[in-house]
Amino acid sequence: MEERWSTEHVLSLAPDAASRKAAGKLSSAAPWSGTGTDGTALWGACKGSGSTPYRTAVELATPAYTCTCPSRKFPCKHALGLLLLWSGTPEAVPDGAEPADWASEWLKRRQNRAEQRAARADTPADPAAARRRAEKRSARVAAGAGELRLRLADRIRHGLSDGSSAGPWDEVAARMVDAQAPGLATRVRELDTTPQDSLLEEYAMLHLLATAATRVDELPDPLAATVRARVGYTTDTAELLAGPTVRDRWHVLGSRDTADERLTTRRLWLRGAKTGRLALLLAFGRPGQAPDLALPTGHLLEADLAFHPGARPLRAALGARYGTPEPGPAAPPSGLSPAEAVATYGAAVADDPWLDTWPTVLTAVVPVLTPDGWHLTDGHHTLPVRRTTTPEPALWRLAAVSTGRPLTVFGDHGHQGFTPITAWGQDTRPISLTTP
Repeated sequence: MEERWSTEHVLSLAPDAASRKAAGKLSSAAPWSGTGTDGTALWGACKGSGSTPYRTAVELATPAYTCTCPSRKFPCKHALGLLLLWSGTPEAVPDGAEPADWASEWLKRRQNRAEQRAARADTPADPAAARRRAEKRSARVAAGAGELRLRLADRIRHGLSDGSSAGPWDEVAARMVDAQAPGLATRVRELDTTPQDSLLEEYAMLHLLATAATRVDELPDPLAATVRARVGYTTDTAELLAGPTVRDRWHVLGSRDTADERLTTRRLWLRGAKTGRLALLLAFGRPGQAPDLALPTGHLLEADLAFHPGARPLRAALGARYGTPEPGPAAPPSGLSPAEAVATYGAAVADDPWLDTWPTVLTAVVPVLTPDGWHLTDGHHTLPVRRTTTPEPALWRLAAVSTGRPLTVFGDHGHQGFTPITAWGQDTRPISLTTP
């Protein structure tokens, strides 16, 4: 029998708080009929306000969802309700059943589309045309980066006390988009909201990146790859997976969703049980739609990962999976002291100067509230908690898990502080600090 997901993990898939609340009302067996699971998918019919029940199915590996309801949210409350029913009331979703005809057809269509994508990925490209496109873009990026250096120098020449040096930067950002350097454009836009006391630092880092972009062919290959990624070059996932991959049993350390008016970004952090390598998976969803990749925190997934090239490889693409996620070890993951975490981040920044944070597991730390804000301490050294990325309820939840005793915390550590994402308390269960 497959491992049932926790309620916390199911609710982490919801696109918003309203969906979580509505799903809770559909988590009992009363409105459902024809439910079942074959270990890879769930299906069932949910009675609604109309005469025809809504047909709902969930493919567990990705996960992916389908429902005949008119909701524009994804997953809808019916898919979440079915997952909650399967999670909390196993007997209500029988194991070993054959998929309903409509569910079977949907699963087959998904499989066919996956096979078609794989076939297209195997189609050889025209190397000469690809080389011409790459050379043309490289020239445009170098020209745009050179212009950015001049703009930054001009702002510095006017002095940081001059209001004109603080913005607006929209026109310059648009020029970077025209130069096919979206990474530079994003960093330029952020200058308009950068505090005055941090502006010189941001100018310097952006100038360093623009300079590197104009001389990328002179850099060592790993650093050149880092610069290209920071500038905005992307690597095709199929091409990445066609190269070297790392197979391991990956421990899911935590996940975090961030959203703006354009999309929702999900970050999932993994660590190899055998290799010890850290990895970051990214998934995206449109507004009102949860990203399509979800892995239960604390579980182990045996899979192939292909890492994006760089001086400090972290981001990866998920390749072949060998089974479904399984419960992780009973003990919390091993970690570092605050002092060791600072040293590790320093080593990472030495490889990638534009690195804001590095995923870190802290061990035997206690959250404390001081007049200067929240900190994590082992009694010898402390790390400040980054308040701008950590909601107040998450901090009190962390304190409740600790109850004044040392605990293990996973999060993102950088020069602006530590962002806690997952905590392991006395009962060793992972507690997500990012799920409302």
